[in-house]
Amino acid sequence: MTLKELNNLPEYEALKQFSICCGTFKWVEQMGNSRPFQNKNELLKMAEKIWFSLSGQDWLEAFSHHPKIGDIESLRSKFQKTAKLSEFEQKGISHVSENILREIEKGNQLYENNFGYIFIVCATGKTAEEMLVLINERLKNDPEAELLIAANEQNKITRLRLGKLFDL
Repeated sequence: MTLKELNNLPEYEALKQFSICCGTFKWVEQMGNSRPFQNKNELLKMAEKIWFSLSGQDWLEAFSHHPKIGDIESLRSKFQKTAKLSEFEQKGISHVSENILREIEKGNQLYENNFGYIFIVCATGKTAEEMLVLINERLKNDPEAELLIAANEQNKITRLRLGKLFDL
């Protein structure tokens, strides 16, 4: 889809497309209300501006729309709308040993127990081993710092998804 096509979509369809990029209603709604975009830089800057203007609760809502790293089964069922994007983003984890997958699963559970939401990382280009190191490092963070790190990671994911979705 081109930027021109995005600008000309009916509102409900534009909101649907934005929801593939980021799963929080306020962000989707504000992006829809920000159309038309003059160019890709304006779209990306607005996406980031809106994202960082949202509350922690909105960020948590967006996080809830992601499968856990390495949870291929949830990609297939609960997250069908974004499954293709998530599979591409997590392709570094597709050919990994059972042992590493179990360690990631263990790290995911510890992370969720510590922070109350799933581990959010922009997985594109990262190996399973790199993500395992990241999850273990981030488990050491205090909740406030970690929420901001996760929000920055979500912003990266959203930016990549916008680029893929809208041919940017």
